[in-house]
Amino acid sequence: MNRAGRALAVVAAVLAVGDATAPVNASAAGPPGVHPALRDDLVAYYDFDHPVPGDPALERDQGRSGTEIELINGGVAQRVADRAYPGGRKVLRTGPKNGVNDDWKAGIWSAGGVRTLRAFNATAGATTMGWFKRDMDGPAAGFNAIGLTGVLSGDSDGHAVRALLELIDVDGTLRLVALGRRIDGGDSQTFAADEDWRTLLPKGQWVHLAATFDFTNGTMALYRDGKPVPGFYTRDDDPWLVNGLGPHVTTATDPRGIKIGGSFPWPGSADRNPCDCRMDALMFLSRSLSSREVANQYRYMIRG
Repeated sequence: MNRAGRALAVVAAVLAVGDATAPVNASAAGPPGVHPALRDDLVAYYDFDHPVPGDPALERDQGRSGTEIELINGGVAQRVADRAYPGGRKVLRTGPKNGVNDDWKAGIWSAGGVRTLRAFNATAGATTMGWFKRDMDGPAAGFNAIGLTGVLSGDSDGHAVRALLELIDVDGTLRLVALGRRIDGGDSQTFAADEDWRTLLPKGQWVHLAATFDFTNGTMALYRDGKPVPGFYTRDDDPWLVNGLGPHVTTATDPRGIKIGGSFPWPGSADRNPCDCRMDALMFLSRSLSSREVANQYRYMIRG
């Protein structure tokens, strides 16, 4: 199957799912490596050990939504042997290439919204987390950010997000950030880490990162290896418009997808903010986890 056909197949398979909230791949006990307390809220989970039978350029979702993603431009070659945590096997490789519009990245996108990600429709919170190992010294030429992973907004062109974990320039300094948007087409808020990004994400070393988004209270948080990362908000106004009467939730639209390792998650698309990185155990949850829950998940994984 060619790249365009594969992209259409991914979207068609996702949109064909009738009940977006029903468990699809997760067993009653839940996927291994996921703390039992988090399994009910685990919308999507990718460990890159589960290629779709018959098309290994697609990765099966081990969460409850069944949202398959595509390994874009590199396909099966993007699964490489490495170990981010005990029990891990293959990991995802992303990064810039030499041509035009050929960066290795992953994800899914649909102009009509991805129905299986409906848990992020009118949600009060979200969490994205995973294991990351960088191999680059800074953003690729012409860019000011390094894209890690996030959930797209309901009106996204493939770049705009509802909940994102990335590295981006903040007032002239590259920083690890959580970036969230409550209202489609509205302003985003950014929570940026105080510590140097190279210390938080050392080159060639696996690190567990998490970002939480509480859309009701207008707060975000970052975590590294299960511990809170001190930081600051880049805006002191009310970009999420949460000062009025609540409850405050995201726009009631299905996200247009998930992006991993860069923007525009479909073959032949423009390249933006590529991440020369390895990633594993990417989790997308439909609520804002507490610091204790993030720590418990990290410990659960490193204990194997």
